[in-house]
Amino acid sequence: MSLATLLLLADGRLPSGGHAHSAGLEAQVAAGRVRDVEDLGGFLRGKLATGGLVSAAFAAAACSAPARHAELDAGLDARTPSPALRRASRAQGRALLRAGRAMWAVAGIGREPHQPVALGALAAAAGLTPAQAAVAAAHGTLTGPASAAVRLLGLDPYAVHALLARLAPDCDRIAASAAARSGDPVDDLPAAGAPLLDIGAEHHATWEVRLFAS
Repeated sequence: MSLATLLLLADGRLPSGGHAHSAGLEAQVAAGRVRDVEDLGGFLRGKLATGGLVSAAFAAAACSAPARHAELDAGLDARTPSPALRRASRAQGRALLRAGRAMWAVAGIGREPHQPVALGALAAAAGLTPAQAAVAAAHGTLTGPASAAVRLLGLDPYAVHALLARLAPDCDRIAASAAARSGDPVDDLPAAGAPLLDIGAEHHATWEVRLFAS
């Protein structure tokens, strides 16, 4: 278990294409639902409690049992009703897998997995634990849209990072809850959804001009 390796995997500068995605924030900004740091805090808390929990649980499960990758991938398909979000997750998974294979020997996973499954596979290849994979997933759920918010809204980056610091205990709690269920059957893993993000993603996919891919 290497803390440095965990930091490397969770680093937003990893060339995995994450900077091109807002995790649904761009559509919510356009709809006027997120306008300032306070609104961003509400968005991030909701995202962490829903998609963050699901991502962390599936990343932990993929890390703990590589033989389940195909089953977990299908489970994420079933939990992602928006075709646009499924495409975005697989695009990020493919890019993450490419970056990870430059660092570690990764086997037993398809060419275009969902992002949480790819993250769990890389965590296992790097010698990390399911709990660490869950932390990386939950952390990414927060930091990706937080970074996008600075670009979309021109928010003070110091205020945004102060918000992330306040959310760190919630991130740890969600990750611990997710990791504790890493051995559950796929059908019993968390399935929390965010219908407004699904709807926003489908609208966002039709825009001719947009800053982010999702």
